[in-house]
Amino acid sequence: MQPRATGMQSRRGPVVLLVAALMLAGCAGYRLEPLSASHPAHPEAAAAPERPPSATLAYAPSDIPSVRPVSPVTAAPHEGHGSSPTGAGGAPTVVGEGEVVSTVPNASQIVVDHGEIKGFMEAMTMGYRVDPASLLAGLKQGDRVRFRIDVRRRAIIEIEKLP
Repeated sequence: MQPRATGMQSRRGPVVLLVAALMLAGCAGYRLEPLSASHPAHPEAAAAPERPPSATLAYAPSDIPSVRPVSPVTAAPHEGHGSSPTGAGGAPTVVGEGEVVSTVPNASQIVVDHGEIKGFMEAMTMGYRVDPASLLAGLKQGDRVRFRIDVRRRAIIEIEKLP
């Protein structure tokens, strides 16, 4: 024995058929206009102009700028933490101390967990570019270091291993 349909269920079938028939009848008279030659999907439309390559993204290894050699940096006496008006070449520099987390010699980078660098940065763990990369020689994880950062280039230009 089948359950008996309620009044609402028995009327649903014809309503659905009526709506479907109206939709089909309305769509039957719809005609697409031909695409104009200026429409991007038209087969004879002009191709979009080629965009210039990005100045900030590297698409291939040849797009990555090469590391240029830097003249040796003359060591200035340390004034302790904080900034000094000039460093090598007259650029503003700051001095910090911290512990080496890791070194990445192939990329000329070092990760340092450092204390506050007054007037420059709060205490944090951060990666820095090192220029020249030879400053990384002999450094390993856990070494305590004092370093000088060229503020304009955002690169470490001197590193001193602390006892």
